[in-house]
Amino acid sequence: MSTDSEPPDGREPEPEGRLRPMSPAGLCILGVAGLVAGWVFHQVTDTATSVPPQVPWVQPLGLFLVACILLGTAWSTRRTIAQQPARLSPHQAVNRLVLARACAYVGALAAGVYIGYAVSWLGVSSSDMAGQRAFRAACAGVAGLLIVVGGLLLERACRVPPTGEAP
Repeated sequence: MSTDSEPPDGREPEPEGRLRPMSPAGLCILGVAGLVAGWVFHQVTDTATSVPPQVPWVQPLGLFLVACILLGTAWSTRRTIAQQPARLSPHQAVNRLVLARACAYVGALAAGVYIGYAVSWLGVSSSDMAGQRAFRAACAGVAGLLIVVGGLLLERACRVPPTGEAP
């Protein structure tokens, strides 16, 4: 007994893989969750320790470095696929796609946390370091957004155009 979907030799049909681009809704949900977490983090640490943590410059600079690496990888991948698609093996493309998605999701969460932490400092005049904390957290939040952009661009660069079409 063979169904119409099975090949005549009785083997399972080869699955046809299609990946959809990252969902903007998923990125937004992570960003909003991070925003709330950053706001709550400030409130909890202020209540528990009365000295909320500072954001050292290493954090935004590290995030900017990750964003630059992602953007460079996206540019390199796009150029490779456009000029010499055979140079990029399928497993390399999949690895880059996984990297792009993971970084975009983590970048959205990090951007939300840092922006939430920065916003929680607006209007606080009781702390002499409030402005510094808000500015550094905002810089880290912007770096997180750049990671999201880099992840989205790298994901887009991993798309292989249909045969016969230019990228």
